[in-house]
Amino acid sequence: MTLETTFIDFSVRKLTLLASRVTDCLGRLNDEQVWSRGGDEQNAVGNLVLHLCGNVRQWIISGIGGQADVRKRPAEFSAQGGPGVSELKDLLNRTVAEAVGVMQRITRERLADRLTIQGYEVSGLEAVYTVVEHFAQHTGQVIFATKLITGRDLGYYAHLSNSSHGQKTP
Repeated sequence: MTLETTFIDFSVRKLTLLASRVTDCLGRLNDEQVWSRGGDEQNAVGNLVLHLCGNVRQWIISGIGGQADVRKRPAEFSAQGGPGVSELKDLLNRTVAEAVGVMQRITRERLADRLTIQGYEVSGLEAVYTVVEHFAQHTGQVIFATKLITGRDLGYYAHLSNSSHGQKTP
């Protein structure tokens, strides 16, 4: 396995895991909860999902994959209602699946290419890393909001309470 395939394989696994956590959180909320905000300066879970889809589309599908950049970033945050839980899940899953397809076709040369995305000049490798890091940050926000709204632990790390887990935590 080459360094670039190791990087892409890990990035795909991480992005897929994070998307599954967001999808799980969406499944724990109803259509009203997904658009609730604590105040005007806060984003609803729905806003964060729209934002994640816009970011992944702009950086991976468009920036690396070459499709047209149709992102309307301000609309991701200004929406105060919109698609319900089912539609948000579908949008997120379709967007991530499309991005994974692009990522799995990235060549060593494309990882090294200089790209201009969202006004930033980055390599293809930096674009992938930026998206996975960004997705992780907002996944944490979605998880926190879901815990706050539902009043429940989501159990993602329950296995760490098991004494047989050992010391191998990724």
